[in-house]
Amino acid sequence: MEITRIAVLGAGLMGHGIAQVSAQVAKYEVAIRDVKQEFLDRGMGMIRNSLAKFVEKQVVSEQHMKETMARINSTLDMKEAVEQADLIIEAVPENLKIKKAVLTEADRYAKEDAIITSNTSSISITELASSIQRPEKFCGMHFFNPPQLMKLVEIIRGAKTSDETVDAVVAVSHRMGKETVVVKKDSAGFIVNRILVPALNEAFNLVWEGIADPEDIDKAIKLGLNWPMGPITLVDYLGIDTTLAIAEVLQNELGPKYSPSPLLRQMTRAKLFGRKSGKGFYDWTKKR
Repeated sequence: MEITRIAVLGAGLMGHGIAQVSAQVAKYEVAIRDVKQEFLDRGMGMIRNSLAKFVEKQVVSEQHMKETMARINSTLDMKEAVEQADLIIEAVPENLKIKKAVLTEADRYAKEDAIITSNTSSISITELASSIQRPEKFCGMHFFNPPQLMKLVEIIRGAKTSDETVDAVVAVSHRMGKETVVVKKDSAGFIVNRILVPALNEAFNLVWEGIADPEDIDKAIKLGLNWPMGPITLVDYLGIDTTLAIAEVLQNELGPKYSPSPLLRQMTRAKLFGRKSGKGFYDWTKKR
């Protein structure tokens, strides 16, 4: 099937970026949906700010920015968002109950041949697919933060995902200018987070145990392993609460060796989520 229209469910940290790439690079018509107008306004504002930076750096023209914004329609209405969409990308918070509820509602209004995907970073694709009536047309489509810049999309098969669904999502991802990897078996954390989150968790444990300061841990990994940013800074970007949610999925699915650091839990309880809340390990109110 030909993909011409995309619906993105969620205008937050990931959703607004996915919508932007879909409209800016792939030139799809995009509907972006959220549950509150303030969330939509914030998401559309972030898209405008991102495009303005691209214009300032002469990556795109003013005309290209206007054309991109014209391709994106924001709405609070699920039916309006998905009823004409060929591809639906769920990008709500990393919470199984919320995701399943959103997917069930989207499935109710979606076209019979529409493909439905989830931007989950760790939750079972097979489990999410059980909430809709078309599991063969469902797969994981995991973008990385920020979607406007990060090149990779992980495409994850569920137990019933068809080859045609995977091929279509690979093609869409390439049209968005992304590189793809296909995760052949539905397993917690997929490829990247299965490797990354235990490393990030150990960085938290080093702080918790008083072995080194966050700044020195970041410096050591940047210079010793040639990472573009240190693990503590990275978690502040990803969201400490999101990192905890992924670690808990890994622990539940793969065993106790993936147990989250006590510091990860403590900071989440204190609502020190990182950059999105203004403070995590670092004070982002000053860095802005």
